Order: sequence, then C-alpha cells, then structure tokens
Amino acid sequence: MTTSASFPTGSESAIKVGSTVTDRLVEANARYADAFSDPGMDARPVLHVAVVACMDARLDLHAALGLELGDCHTIRNAGGVVTDDVIRSLTISQRKLGTRSVVLIHHTGCGLESLTEDFRNELEAEVGQRPAWAVESFRDVDQDVRQSMQRVRTSPFVPHTDDVRGFVFDVKTGLLREVDPVA
Repeated sequence: MTTSASFPTGSESAIKVGSTVTDRLVEANARYADAFSDPGMDARPVLHVAVVACMDARLDLHAALGLELGDCHTIRNAGGVVTDDVIRSLTISQRKLGTRSVVLIHHTGCGLESLTEDFRNELEAEVGQRPAWAVESFRDVDQDVRQSMQRVRTSPFVPHTDDVRGFVFDVKTGLLREVDPVA
C-alpha cells in the first residue's frame, strides 16, 4: 500500500475526487486537532508496559487489551517479531522511560507465514541490491512467539526480563492465547 493511492469515487462522499490516502489522513488530523487538548501526560507509560505486536491492520491493540492513551508503549512491525530495532525500542522504553513488562503479540493468519527468505532474493533481483534485514518469516506462530520471548529475555540491553509474556491473537475471535515459553 502506498500513501499516494487515489481513493475510489462513488458513495464515499466525504472523499474529494482525486484526493489521496495521505490527503484524507491530513484532513482527519485537522479535525482531530480542532478538538484536541493537551492531556498533560508524560512520555512514560502509566502501566509501565511495552507491547510488541504485528503491524496487521486487523489488530486494534488498545481496544483488544483495554488500554487507554498513555497506558503503554506500542512497538509494531511485520510479524511482531523481535528484531534488533525492537530491542532498541525496548531498551529505550525500559532504561529511559520506566517500562518493566513486555507483552508480545503475534496473530493467526499472519502474512509472514506465507513468505520465505527468498523474498530478499526477489528484491535483490528487482532493485539490484540485497536488503540487509531478514524477512523473519515463520511457519509456526507459537514457535516464533517463543523465539521472540527468548530474544527479549537474553538481550544484554533489556534489563527487566522477568515479566516477558507472549500471546497469539486470534483474528476471527479477538481472543488472546498465551504461549508457553518452554513448550
């Protein structure tokens, strides 16, 4: 998806002909800002928790977890996989902004289950350069959650690892299922 894709015309009367997704987002922000008042919050999450989850658009994390603005740090990427950049964010979250707990959320029907590391080869063939990052695809969502928990728990940079828990969100039911870290 690109941010410059045009919206379809028709019954969507609120969308101007020829406007882009980005135009719509900027217009929505103007409406939001009109009613916005500074909540006076600190950057430190009230619940001292960081949530790492997939970027999948079907996951409304705040609603699914009963969270309010300011409750947590949210770190999202493809698959919710713990990568070096996630470790970077968790390190800052814990060491500088006071979080102590980490919740990892993968989900059923993840797009990374249908990719392989061959995607990097395809990109290299298409653009002439191999990406430095790994795709981090997986076949077993539970095992990938376990791997992500282990990566957090063994990182020398993340000091608080006694409350690291992993879950699979079912996109059909909305329920979380906890993954046993040692199964």
